[in-house]
Amino acid sequence: MKRRARGFTLIEILVALAVVAVALAAGSQATSALTRTAARQSDQWLAQLCAENELIRLRLLRQLPGVGETTSECSQAGRTMQLRVAVQPTPNPNFRRIDAMVESTVDGTEVRLLSLSTIMGRY
Repeated sequence: MKRRARGFTLIEILVALAVVAVALAAGSQATSALTRTAARQSDQWLAQLCAENELIRLRLLRQLPGVGETTSECSQAGRTMQLRVAVQPTPNPNFRRIDAMVESTVDGTEVRLLSLSTIMGRY
């Protein structure tokens, strides 16, 4: 009695290919998500540098800033971001609340990257 050697059927091969395709698609999506997260983290770190630099600059002036809002550009590592600083009065006239907001344009849409707040007193 002769036994015939059998290989894989077409259906088995197609199922194996489908499993591999699903695994590759999931791996690709995970890699893409990690790349986006790394880019966002880098943007937020640069935005934090912009905001902290502005708050330090205001402290080094050694005078209480006037109430109001200003907007300027901040460049860090080749990225240009919008820095908006809002100075608000507090119940105590010897202090001011300062909010520094950093925004960036992504695909034509303004995205807030970071917001820092502090209280500054009279020197």
